[in-house]
Amino acid sequence: MAGNSFGNIFKLTTFGESHGVAIGGIIDGCPPGIQLDFDAIQNEMNRRKPGQSNIVTQRKEPDTVEFLSGIFEGQTTGTPIGFVIKNTNQKSKDYSHIKDVYRPSHADYTYEKKYGVRDYRGGGRSSARETASRVVAGAIAKQFLSAIQINAYTSSVGDIFLERPYQELDFSKTESNAVRCPDEATAEQMITKIKEIKKEGNTIGGTVTCVLQNVPIGLGEPVFDKLHAELGKAMLSINAVKGFEYGSGFCGARMKGTEHNDLFNEDGTTKTNLSGGIQGGISNGMDIYFRVAFKPVATVIQKQDALNSSGDIIEMQGKGRHDPCVVPRAIPIVEAMAALVIADFYLLNKMYN
Repeated sequence: MAGNSFGNIFKLTTFGESHGVAIGGIIDGCPPGIQLDFDAIQNEMNRRKPGQSNIVTQRKEPDTVEFLSGIFEGQTTGTPIGFVIKNTNQKSKDYSHIKDVYRPSHADYTYEKKYGVRDYRGGGRSSARETASRVVAGAIAKQFLSAIQINAYTSSVGDIFLERPYQELDFSKTESNAVRCPDEATAEQMITKIKEIKKEGNTIGGTVTCVLQNVPIGLGEPVFDKLHAELGKAMLSINAVKGFEYGSGFCGARMKGTEHNDLFNEDGTTKTNLSGGIQGGISNGMDIYFRVAFKPVATVIQKQDALNSSGDIIEMQGKGRHDPCVVPRAIPIVEAMAALVIADFYLLNKMYN
């Protein structure tokens, strides 16, 4: 299986399956001499881990990170950083009923057709559990990008939208509620909606908005390696993501050029920021903001038709512990992937200068 690495200079390679002994990763290209805050790394893991509230999966995993290499006396050495996260709460029997069944909208069918074999326990390598390793790498990237602020939050659940622009929000309130929406009234509506959906044995989708502030001018390359293209690839590599837009996004397609153009101030900043902080594929120093769409989780606790390995349409019902809405736990994953992209371009720029 190819495609298990992300990044060019700051590169993460992940390994492991949902119900294996452990998951983990190797980080190549991390600069030496970074004094790591291990509590901050674990806090990022705690934001992503299952079982943290009654609106997410109740699988209980401590998600404690064990570092194996690349760190000495609390500092990075510049050598590969190896780490593992033990799986401690697998219930593989919850998946025995789908051993020979392809669940609707899952990776089961395509995996087996491509590789001739699949780990049906929790989806194996296709499980969102793999994203825990990304959060570790993103937490380390955040620490040497400390001047850059990366804040993601839940901006919609189903048809409930946070209508306020990000400039009016207090990001410190994002962690004040289970759905991770920095607007209390909207958060309550979202939580109620998710609970209703969970009670039905169903799932629901939503969106995550991410804002990057204090990004230096000049990150990104103007042709194939555009900054927004790499951010898009990063976000679309996250499980359940169905869409990505930055700046004005699809709304910009309805505008005239005179409405959409960001006019300059004398200091090089712009009066508006419909470009989303990126012009010509390169950061311009303004805030970078983008939105990521997540589909409803494919496993529903309702009876549905499914295909089995014999080519028969059968009736199946989801079992086990699953998120009724993946969005709240996706917040630290979106931030981590954004940090990996920025770290890669930041180190590339240092090579130029």
